Amino acid sequence: MSRIGKAPIPIPSGVSVDVKSAQVSVKGPKGNLSIPVRGEVKVAVEGDVVQVSISGTGSERFARAMHGTTRALIANMITGVSKGFEKQLEIVGVGWNAKAKGNKLTLNIGFCHPVDFTMPDGVELETPKPSQIILRGPDSQAVGQMAAVIRKVRPPEPYKGKGIRYTDEYVRRKAGKSFGT
Repeated sequence: MSRIGKAPIPIPSGVSVDVKSAQVSVKGPKGNLSIPVRGEVKVAVEGDVVQVSISGTGSERFARAMHGTTRALIANMITGVSKGFEKQLEIVGVGWNAKAKGNKLTLNIGFCHPVDFTMPDGVELETPKPSQIILRGPDSQAVGQMAAVIRKVRPPEPYKGKGIRYTDEYVRRKAGKSFGT
């Protein structure tokens, strides 16, 4: 059995967890999330703790794999609806900027045209500075995926360091061409 899967998940106050046959739903102050649960894994709510265990049906190998995964997904859902998740991106480049209007993001990053994005449901967008983008939401996967999609438009390049990067990302710089005799 998975060491991660064995650990109980505490439920903070203000968060409710509902388990119905093959669905786990979590409701909290920041939103509602739900995931389907495989038949190989059993989820039970005991007081203010969620416990994930192997049910004994299906492949044992797959059940062991899904045990820790299911526990981690439920723990992320509980964290998301209580605290939320956040990703910060920064734009490095002269004249490059981002503008947020509602749930739309417009990037001017050195192309001959602006690049537009529409945020999915549950992902909030904020641009406190023209060179900074902040994504927030209860769903860790949605926030992380949207940040990765935005970064992919212009990833940081190693020579000048220009591009879109995570705030805590380190970009390894390379030396340019050297002329020797």
